[in-house]
Amino acid sequence: MTLRRIIKRAAQGLSLVLVFPSAILCAFGRLQVSYVFFAQWFALFPGFVGTFVRAAFYKYTLRECSIDTTISFGTVFSSRNACVGANVSIGSFCVVGRVRIGRGTQISSHVEIPSGRHQHFRDEGGQFLDSSSAEVVIGSDCWIGASAVIMANVGDQSTIGAGSVVVKDIPDHVIAVGVPAKPIKSSRESRSPCLPS
Repeated sequence: MTLRRIIKRAAQGLSLVLVFPSAILCAFGRLQVSYVFFAQWFALFPGFVGTFVRAAFYKYTLRECSIDTTISFGTVFSSRNACVGANVSIGSFCVVGRVRIGRGTQISSHVEIPSGRHQHFRDEGGQFLDSSSAEVVIGSDCWIGASAVIMANVGDQSTIGAGSVVVKDIPDHVIAVGVPAKPIKSSRESRSPCLPS
């Protein structure tokens, strides 16, 4: 084990100890009001300290979350019913709902994942009654561009262009762009000939 890995593991261990009281106060995410309070509070911790405490807090409170994840400043999980794989990186100011994120996926800043398509129910007079939402699945080794909105599943090793809105499932190994997002080519194609090798 390298010195860098030892230091990282020590920082992760210290973070788990520091956030443990917060995890207890929100019943490990089961008390919604206190969970939201601490999720928003930890979102405001700057720098590498914030990265470690957010990973530790979500390790305790989400349905599943690897301690080996990077969650940047201003990002909040609005639902504790989320699963985050190892080596996932989430940029700044993202709002993440009910989602399963595969190992190694990279999510840029300002991405919204609002728990899939929502169904809103109204009574006969048109008054809002309730809503329900489905889990979104983002596969492993995906790239989600800045300011994308993900409301449907994204297959393994797929790329979603910046500003795209995913409303229909995207298959594995494609690059999808637009509003609504549509596959435009395979993500397995070789690099562009204009790029140096």
